[in-house]
Amino acid sequence: MNKNNAKNNREKRLTSVGINWYPGHMAKTKRMIREKYDLIDIVYELVDARIPFSSKIKDIYDIIGNKPKILIMTKKDLCDLKYTNNWVKYYENLGYKVLLVDLNDNKDINLIYETTFNLMQDILVKRKNKGLLKNEIRSLVIGIPNVGKSTLINKLCGKKVAKVENAPGVTKNLTWLKAKNDLLLLDTPGILWPKLNQEEEALNLATFTAIKEEILPINDVAVHIIKKLHEYYPTILKERYGILDIDDFEEVYEIIAKKIGAIRNGEVDYDLVSKKIINDIRSSVIKNITFDNR
Repeated sequence: MNKNNAKNNREKRLTSVGINWYPGHMAKTKRMIREKYDLIDIVYELVDARIPFSSKIKDIYDIIGNKPKILIMTKKDLCDLKYTNNWVKYYENLGYKVLLVDLNDNKDINLIYETTFNLMQDILVKRKNKGLLKNEIRSLVIGIPNVGKSTLINKLCGKKVAKVENAPGVTKNLTWLKAKNDLLLLDTPGILWPKLNQEEEALNLATFTAIKEEILPINDVAVHIIKKLHEYYPTILKERYGILDIDDFEEVYEIIAKKIGAIRNGEVDYDLVSKKIINDIRSSVIKNITFDNR
């Protein structure tokens, strides 16, 4: 197959992905957020620290306008700080207020509170001067699927009020929830954008469960993971799978298949190997990685 045909096939697949992964509820979510725009004081935009670029909503300002915003990079404990901190600086240079957090660390949760009230201080003073009794701050919580929105909300509320799963599409509706310290949170379903222009972004999103498994072939996702590990984390690739080079992917799959018992009647069970590779990322067996690198 020549390069032009290969490129056309990739573009055709990406176009298909764009159509399939943008269901009606995402368009509905955006519309409902815009309807509540005047009620929102501040925005918490969440991104995954392992893919700080791929997981950032591309048309975010079409949704939130010029509202004050904190860019919260979640899963600090799972990322490669060397690369992720470069992205923190990148977004800070663009004018963002960035917090790199582990949502299971109470210090980081307190930092979110502190940063919120610092950013809202002028608004709170104006409300007090107008004689308004309520000092509640209303925050929109927004991000791609499975980036940690429900976990953040539960931590800020001090109890389980949002369902948490390691899968996209759990939250279905917009809901106001009362957190501690006069903070109200607007919980929203995960949002993606209508069209993908980069194959790598799609594969990164699939790797970290932002899109459902059936959207992209699991073998494509697994090969993407192996390539990324080989490029940036060869030690992990060697220690986890015994892989030193990836010149021949049939050989790569055979080596892993032998390690995990995925040989069936003398044949490699490619899907089983791919599922194992993907699950090693999703279950955090493989961690301290960042797939968006700069």
